[in-house]
Amino acid sequence: MDRFVTRNEKKTGDSAPAEKTKTDSRPNHQKGQPKRKYDEAYLALGFTAGVVGADERPVCVLCLKTLAADSMRPNKLRRHLETKHPKHMNKPLDFFQRKLSEYRQQESRMVKSTSVNKNAQMASFKVAYRIARCKKPHTIAEQLILPAALDMVSVMLDETSAAKLKTIPLSNDTVAKRICDISNDLEDQLVEKLRDTRFALQVDEATVSNQDCLFISYVRFVCSESLREDLLFCKYVQTRATADELFKILDSYLTEHGLKWENCIGFCSDGAQTMAGKRKGLQALIKRVAPEAQWTHCVIHREALASKHLSPELNDVLTVVVSAVNFIKTRPLKARLFSALCEEMGADHTAVLFHSDARWLSRGKVLSRVFELRAEILAFLEAERVYDISGKFRDEQFLMKLAYLSDLFGKLNELNLQLQGKDKHLPHLADKITAFIRKLDVWGRHLDEGNTAAFENLHEISETSTSGATTVIPCIKLHISTLTQLFQKYFPNNSMQYDWIIDPFNTPAPADFSSAEEDQYIEMTSDSTFRLRFPAQTLSEFWLGVEKEYPLIGQRSLAVLLPFATSYLCEIGFSAVASLKTKYRSHLRIEHDLRVAVSSLQPRFENMCATKQAHCSH
Repeated sequence: MDRFVTRNEKKTGDSAPAEKTKTDSRPNHQKGQPKRKYDEAYLALGFTAGVVGADERPVCVLCLKTLAADSMRPNKLRRHLETKHPKHMNKPLDFFQRKLSEYRQQESRMVKSTSVNKNAQMASFKVAYRIARCKKPHTIAEQLILPAALDMVSVMLDETSAAKLKTIPLSNDTVAKRICDISNDLEDQLVEKLRDTRFALQVDEATVSNQDCLFISYVRFVCSESLREDLLFCKYVQTRATADELFKILDSYLTEHGLKWENCIGFCSDGAQTMAGKRKGLQALIKRVAPEAQWTHCVIHREALASKHLSPELNDVLTVVVSAVNFIKTRPLKARLFSALCEEMGADHTAVLFHSDARWLSRGKVLSRVFELRAEILAFLEAERVYDISGKFRDEQFLMKLAYLSDLFGKLNELNLQLQGKDKHLPHLADKITAFIRKLDVWGRHLDEGNTAAFENLHEISETSTSGATTVIPCIKLHISTLTQLFQKYFPNNSMQYDWIIDPFNTPAPADFSSAEEDQYIEMTSDSTFRLRFPAQTLSEFWLGVEKEYPLIGQRSLAVLLPFATSYLCEIGFSAVASLKTKYRSHLRIEHDLRVAVSSLQPRFENMCATKQAHCSH
């Protein structure tokens, strides 16, 4: 009886530790119990030892599977051998020793391969980046770059150094994956910069040569002390390119990447109804979610629309020119004969150019080339007995009108080129348009006096003409007058509205400034520090610095400088897609290649290689 009582007392006395042990969930080796160690006898069961973290774990030499730490027991190792590898149950110890040596050799090869691939992957990424920047096919790396590099290194160095280049992965699919990784990295950098800053959009849609409809968007945003421009996305339009569909693509992209419509303060596009419609166009849909966003009609498109109109007399000249060009260019035999004729006559050019309304500079280039080759065209058309067209090239009035059109559209092409390019702002382009309108007025006054010196080709023809100038000049004057009116229509109130941004220290505050804005404007223009800083900085850099101390006028100026003035970047994007598009590139690859080709950001190669290396190790 005492024995039972004593046992109960021991149980009572041990109840507290027992209760504590019951609630303790730590592993056995953390509670003071010894860890099981590997025994060389376990090799007869097909297991060797591997270290994972701080634990020693059994590794099967047959399937290379690593078991848990508590499986370091003969019965559990034998169970794995019986269930997973029953055919090797009765194998001798020599068999498992041979498997162990193979495993260790394979492990050493993997370590060596990993150390080599670290540099090889970096080289692979950089080659893929250059391929995308040059818009070349992905196969060029394996077919041309790597063989050429092997030849150069083997000649300049030795075969051993050349052999190291063979470890660089440059297959077609590998280059595509590398470009995809670079594109994703660039997009991540861009989105990260856009999340908490103001930005403006530039959008356009077009149908490319293979009938695919593309929707491209570029973004300009505040980055540190300047403004940056970059590709936002390039998406395929699966159905109709309506304003609703385009807005859905744009809105879903911004929402997916956590970008806020409230930060959008500008939106630039062409004047198509789908884009510019005030009620149902993309402009109206964007203003519903971003009321502060101001729409800008592309300055280059407006310039093209203003210069498109021709009087019936001048339009007849253009029609004859296009007919002559088509007669020569659309027939390969005639094109070769005309080229031979031009070489025989000592002409500077041996071919005429096709006219395309979709190209901004096409009309001026076609007219200029035809005027230069007018004698060769006349001889060729007469030799081919095309008298209805060749007779025009003998008419003095026709040649004078042709000379005028070649001169005028040459000047319009110069203006168009001045409007193109990156980092173009409304104040800069407004100055170019104002200067051209003033030139039109001067040219009109000179023509009233009978002076044609402003038009070189016309002046050359008029000096040798006997009676053509008196009948042609009224037609030219009418066209210049109409052109002036059209430019003033498409660019109303173009002058003086940006003077306070371009030259703030010599311009009074605009009348529409509030009293608080006018006070800050006076304080800023009276500050000698900003006066000294103004000539040494760009407009965007200067006004971003002003915003830190005078936020009201700084924000007012950025509302003018941040929005795009043209859709030039979208046109560049479509041209890049045309050179990238092949039957071997999928839609997704086109977007990745385009982003890498046009992005202004630098990829983070080290981060991408480290991520790839970690993935391969895992």
